[in-house]
Amino acid sequence: MRHLKAGRKLNRTSAHRRALFRNLVTSILDREQVKTTDAKAKAVRPLVDHVITLGKRGTLHARRQALAFVRSEDVVKKLFDEVAARFKERNGGYTRVVKLGVRRGDAAPMSMIELVDRGDTSKSEADKKRERRARTRQRKEEKQQRATAMPG
Repeated sequence: MRHLKAGRKLNRTSAHRRALFRNLVTSILDREQVKTTDAKAKAVRPLVDHVITLGKRGTLHARRQALAFVRSEDVVKKLFDEVAARFKERNGGYTRVVKLGVRRGDAAPMSMIELVDRGDTSKSEADKKRERRARTRQRKEEKQQRATAMPG
């Protein structure tokens, strides 16, 4: 039985899993959004939140801890200079996982993991999804109104 065995194995060895998580955290902090599978997104979310918390501390020790996990010095610089400043008022919950459907080929459930307060001005995947749903809902309502307004 797997009682009290925390974390996801993702069908990888421990070294492969650690490398995968380090690469994903680095990519998320660099690009601020990454498309990946549901399981990977859910597994990496607490790690990204922890690294952002290190960035918010801003100490030399925290910077060295972040450098031990994140693969790029440029990304750590961005983390401590830009990302941490954006999240200084927020207590946790720095990432969002948006489900995108299934992947063609193997039907793996896909998700977009992104920083909640992204630095770029483009719309987040979650905002785009909300707008699509609102447009679809509006079209359905218009169609119903036309159907009820037509006599007979």
